[in-house]
Amino acid sequence: MFTGIIETLGRVISIQKEKGNLQLEIASSLSKELKIDQSLSHNGICLTVIQHSKTKHKVTAVRETLEKTNLLKLKKGDFINLERAMLLSNRLDGHLVTGHVDGTSKLKKINRLDGSHVLEFELKKEFAPLIIPKGSVCINGISLTVSKLKQKSFQVTIIPYTWDHTNLKYLKAGDFVNIEFDLIGKYIIRSKQL
Repeated sequence: MFTGIIETLGRVISIQKEKGNLQLEIASSLSKELKIDQSLSHNGICLTVIQHSKTKHKVTAVRETLEKTNLLKLKKGDFINLERAMLLSNRLDGHLVTGHVDGTSKLKKINRLDGSHVLEFELKKEFAPLIIPKGSVCINGISLTVSKLKQKSFQVTIIPYTWDHTNLKYLKAGDFVNIEFDLIGKYIIRSKQL
């Protein structure tokens, strides 16, 4: 379980296909603190550390993960948001994030305002019931608030700190991001379907 508060950026240093899987090697300041079999959020995707050193770590993504996320679009040199699993003894500064991505969404546009950025993302019809105005949404592992909801898109407003310390600043219109919708909202909708 994660909070959606990004700890640091990692950089993709190698990508290797292995059967139906993808192995990623990431360089980051967190690598030296990791251990084998630890869960780590990579752009909002919960992946298990299978190898690490003082400067880098390696994870494997299986086919289901590759089908639901933007990992296949990563290139060597790309920056990736990293967060270790939350400690139950800490404050929950973001919201409850599982690292189990619901799908991807295309960035439609970025509006640069005086002091903030507004990002607008496409909203697929099947995901529309999972999002509400002023509700929580996780984009590339970042806990964000929905600032505006439209029929086929939604917006989030990014404060300068988040812009400067995550990989959102590298996005451009047409890029795909990983989306995880609010866990509590998903349980409520599921309970009404039963």
